[in-house]
Amino acid sequence: MTSKSTFGILFLLLCGSIYGQQKTYLKATLNDSTKSVYVQQVLEYRNLSQDTLQEIYLNDWINAFSDKRTPLARRFFEDYDRNFHFARQEKRGGTTINSISNKEFEILSWKRPLGHPDLISIIPDNPIAPGEEYVINLNYSVKIPSEDFTRFGYSNRGKYKLRYWFLTPGVYRNGWQVYSHKNMGDLFVPKLDLKIDIILPPHLAAISPLKVEDIEQQENSKLVSLSGYDRLETELFLTQSYVFEDIETENLRVLTNMEDDGLNPVHKSLIVKRIIDFLEENLGKYPHDKLLSTREQYAANPVYGLNQLPKFLRPFPQGFNYDLKQFKTITQNYLQNTLMLNPRESKWIFDGIQTYLMMEYVNENYPDLKVLGSLSKVIGIRWFHAADLEFNDQYPLLYLFMARQNLDQPLSIPQDSLVKFNKNLANPYKAGVGFKYLDHFLTNETVSKSIKELYEDYKLQPVDPEDFRKILKKNADKDIEWFFKDYIETDEKLDFRIRNVKVEGDSLEITIKNKTGNGMPVSLYGLNNGKVVYKTWVENVRDTRVVSIPSKGIETVALNYEGEVPEINQRNNYRKVGAIINKPLQFRLLKDVEDPRYSQLFFMPQAEYNLYDGLSLGAKVYNSTLLNKNFEFEIAPLYGTESKTLVGSAGLTHEIFFEDEHLHALRYGISGSRFSYGYDLFYQRLTPYLTMSFRDSPLRNSQKEFLIVRNVNVYRDETPEEPLDVADYSVFNVNYSYSNPGLVEHVTGSVDLQVAEQFGKSSFTLEYRKLLRSDRQINVRFFGGAFFYNDMPNSDYFSFALDRPTDYLFDYNYYGRSETSGIFSQQIIMAEGGFKSDLDPQFANQWISTVNASTTIWKWIFAYADAGLVKNRDQSAKFLYDSGVRASIIQDYFEIFFPIHSSDGWEFTSGRYDQKIRFIATLDLRTILGIFTREWF
Repeated sequence: MTSKSTFGILFLLLCGSIYGQQKTYLKATLNDSTKSVYVQQVLEYRNLSQDTLQEIYLNDWINAFSDKRTPLARRFFEDYDRNFHFARQEKRGGTTINSISNKEFEILSWKRPLGHPDLISIIPDNPIAPGEEYVINLNYSVKIPSEDFTRFGYSNRGKYKLRYWFLTPGVYRNGWQVYSHKNMGDLFVPKLDLKIDIILPPHLAAISPLKVEDIEQQENSKLVSLSGYDRLETELFLTQSYVFEDIETENLRVLTNMEDDGLNPVHKSLIVKRIIDFLEENLGKYPHDKLLSTREQYAANPVYGLNQLPKFLRPFPQGFNYDLKQFKTITQNYLQNTLMLNPRESKWIFDGIQTYLMMEYVNENYPDLKVLGSLSKVIGIRWFHAADLEFNDQYPLLYLFMARQNLDQPLSIPQDSLVKFNKNLANPYKAGVGFKYLDHFLTNETVSKSIKELYEDYKLQPVDPEDFRKILKKNADKDIEWFFKDYIETDEKLDFRIRNVKVEGDSLEITIKNKTGNGMPVSLYGLNNGKVVYKTWVENVRDTRVVSIPSKGIETVALNYEGEVPEINQRNNYRKVGAIINKPLQFRLLKDVEDPRYSQLFFMPQAEYNLYDGLSLGAKVYNSTLLNKNFEFEIAPLYGTESKTLVGSAGLTHEIFFEDEHLHALRYGISGSRFSYGYDLFYQRLTPYLTMSFRDSPLRNSQKEFLIVRNVNVYRDETPEEPLDVADYSVFNVNYSYSNPGLVEHVTGSVDLQVAEQFGKSSFTLEYRKLLRSDRQINVRFFGGAFFYNDMPNSDYFSFALDRPTDYLFDYNYYGRSETSGIFSQQIIMAEGGFKSDLDPQFANQWISTVNASTTIWKWIFAYADAGLVKNRDQSAKFLYDSGVRASIIQDYFEIFFPIHSSDGWEFTSGRYDQKIRFIATLDLRTILGIFTREWF
């Protein structure tokens, strides 16, 4: 009898004792030296559908690590994660298929679908009828990737954290529901009955939620036998020492390596038992006897907030951080290992239940906990409205952070279409807050009962959002179609306001306006001295509705007073009965969380620097809070320590967002500033402007467009000793810009038109950046500009600059804009000609055309070269070039340029080389933060 036949018979005997629908047996051998696993696998696939299947899909998610062009690699690029791209090939991993055959070991035809190298399509020798079983023999080798990419894989410490490491069948429900690995932890598989025999080096211990059937010590290895029934996900940890704690509860064992902040074992055990008791009460019993709760799972989906601070800075009770980490991770496993929802298409149900239960758990066990923890009692901090917020108030805030910027996305869209902030924070929190919103509206714990019913009825059974909808609607005593149609399936905002309050006898007639026109309900309150004396829910306010309530004891009428409704604007929700002023004015030091009960005004210390004013110190007065407002203003008077006078800026802006349109937002306003542009010389700038921003849907498409129309009015001081050619001028400017940034490919461009009394000109800029597969980067930038007319040919103030623009519009952050020597003259802005060397002619008063290019020498060291033509009136066009080495510490933000050769010859030969070095420096905090937050939006 052949070994293949023996393997097949052994499988059938083993599967005879397994009662699930899809069955698989793996015989695997780990090669510790090559970080690979050799696998012989038998899969008995049963067609559970009503369709005859012509092909079978398998998930081969390890192969997503095979090269830089897989969907997983592209996802890393989109999130500005360079680790995978620059990793050595041996760290990546992949799958080598040796053979795929049928029950009789006859070779089957198979392929990897185009664009999905981590899926396998197998063509059976005969179509598979409904209810029929089909046996597939698989022989393959898995190269385990490094843990550096997804926290799962092999570690340099000799450990293995295996996830998605063997081939699994896809799910067939009205078609194959299969998709590629994108580091989202959302593999969708049918429930599996499985047996795994894995041969390991003798020093490794196997940790798994599966049952350990046997451990057989062999001469130079050991054989570990594992089994499991009705499994949706199976992780396997191989460690040199048993670092997992085994915490037993009445019905469940929790294996965990979660960081514990130094808690003693008894305290940790009590926390885990309390979590399991809570979940059993609010969901039901877990269908397996063991559950993994690991730091790797938590790190992929943490609880964001102050609890992530170092232990000595954390303002929360002892054990709270461990409690929250365990609760989120255990709940995630509890749900995803039992509810057979498509996690890429229907993740909002998992997220909503998990966030809702976490809010309930905190309310039950930490009822008085504030979002700032013990900091809320500290003098100074306790004066902020943020100190008043309950811990659970953070969830609507983080959803509204995106909604206020029109960057929120519907809960029902696939997870891989979400920007990172929405995927990790805004959408899970919106889902949980939505469940609480519905809970307040329905009362009688309808949502809690429906969640438990969903879990009990569909545990380890196929389920989809429609099943949950039916349960909720069955249990509700009100119409809740709005919850699915308006809240879940769209990104429509909620914004109600009280338009009018009228006293009619012993009643109040209240006119409520729904500013967004959806069908969602809102709560209406009657207040007396800040206390609730009346409450009702108002439904079907799609436009305007008049509601009559008793007037007795009510001095203020408010909508959504207790914040049950996640409105984007609660500032228009208050009306005093018979009063003109609805809300008192409140002054606050530093930016705070919005308090809709007051009209707020904030003060913040402000500091700026330039060579002529020195360090300018003062205060900014403004109305913006931590969440964006449509209308914002600020006034920032400063005192220059060098200029000894008042400088500063002021501005106001109004922004309008557009839903489901290519036009994302329209912003208009006016800004003004006064600073020094030279010693004892000041400029004033006044600019009315209109900005239109365009952004395609889905938002993960990083392509953006802007159209800016403005009129820049500049007034400059001058002295009799140095009169200016033109002191005051007004420039009408229209600028269109396009950007499609990315780690691998980066494209930006702009077209600029400027018209003034003295000149008219237009320019075009295009920049392309490419990261090659060889890890080399190529940057190419083109600039071209020409004058329509120029009435100042003898002055270069408005001319195109070859290397350092004059910045007559005062757009650039020069620290010494008028300097012609010294360190401040060596600051450059990558604009106009983009040259790094000081060449003659420096300016063009007719037209200019330049190309700037650079390429990688080693990591962040680049070689650069610039070339171009400069044309001045009554002169021939002149060809110029320069070249050198560029140290790109942070690209576009902190860079140093060392010139080597140019049209003037070798840069080293003329002396004072230190003055020829140029640099780019960005000290603006908001701009710098953009480097670290770009992957989130």
